[in-house]
Amino acid sequence: MIRRFIRISLLILLAGAAIAESPYEVLRSTGEGYAEVMPERAINFPQDHQPHPDYRIEWWYLTANLTDDRGQPWGVHWTLFRQSLAPAGPVDDWSSRQVWMAHAALSTPEGHVYGERFARGGIGQAGVAIDDEERFDAWLDDWQLLGTGPGPIPGTLSFTIGDRTLTLELSADTPWVLQGQNGYSQKSDQGQASHYYSQPHIRTTGTLTAPNMTVNLSGKAWLDREWSSQPLAPDQPGWDWFSIHLDDGHALMVYQLRHDEGAPWLSGTWVTPDGNARPLTADEIELRVKERTEVNVGPEETRALPLTWTLAIPSLEQRWDIRAVQPNHWLNTAFPYWEGPIEVTGTTPGMGYLELTGY
Repeated sequence: MIRRFIRISLLILLAGAAIAESPYEVLRSTGEGYAEVMPERAINFPQDHQPHPDYRIEWWYLTANLTDDRGQPWGVHWTLFRQSLAPAGPVDDWSSRQVWMAHAALSTPEGHVYGERFARGGIGQAGVAIDDEERFDAWLDDWQLLGTGPGPIPGTLSFTIGDRTLTLELSADTPWVLQGQNGYSQKSDQGQASHYYSQPHIRTTGTLTAPNMTVNLSGKAWLDREWSSQPLAPDQPGWDWFSIHLDDGHALMVYQLRHDEGAPWLSGTWVTPDGNARPLTADEIELRVKERTEVNVGPEETRALPLTWTLAIPSLEQRWDIRAVQPNHWLNTAFPYWEGPIEVTGTTPGMGYLELTGY
């Protein structure tokens, strides 16, 4: 009963504070009263794996492209969001103004399943902290990313959707990648920005269990960490974000933030197999929609989404065609968006994930 009450209360708060006109309005709202993202702020490990309650919003975001013993493709998406409903205030009791939301999704050979959970801060139901054994711990109820030390990698991700339980072991040898300029990721020419870093080279093994079924999985995962007080400009409805693992060991992140009018804001990072990162400027990136696909977004509603793209980095002599593996991966959550695995063909083939927001 208490969880149901908390969920209803949080939905009311979110509806009033964040999605009065658009689910993404909170991302465009002024950051007045919150900490400002500054280019001179250095990212520090392991401290910055922990929450930043002085900023409006942040997330811990993992995607994985996996295969089972029969070579069939699977996808995993797990995200923990923290949002502050008002600047300052307590964070550790029932008067906390921190709201937590988590999404989990599985792309299976048969289709797409996902779940969404909410929690209020300050009561132990959700959070990110260092536990009694000095381990990184990010959780909402029994969904958990638990590190073996003060960082999330190496670690274990576990969550349940319906009657399916997934457990993944995560490890990496390469350094964290600081996105943008030393972790300062600019989002527009109007001053919007975030602090942003990633681990693109995560080795992943795990098991999915369900009634009368056990599936062994292995592959690669990508973890993003980002926090901001205003990640979108007022004229930016959303973004298109790509994370790509290439077969030769390189990794690539590219995103564009669309404007109501004019060219989008483009950014990217090219990462070598040993973890060295090179920022990509907008004039180095050629990103084009090749085809839109009608996707189910409700019981009797479809939407034309850009699920086939061309992407080129001429300075690296790389060019790709990108397509969604399965089209119907819409998450009809409080903040609705499309997220799913992609197949990459071209100069160097690979696999990855695509996220589309603001459609």
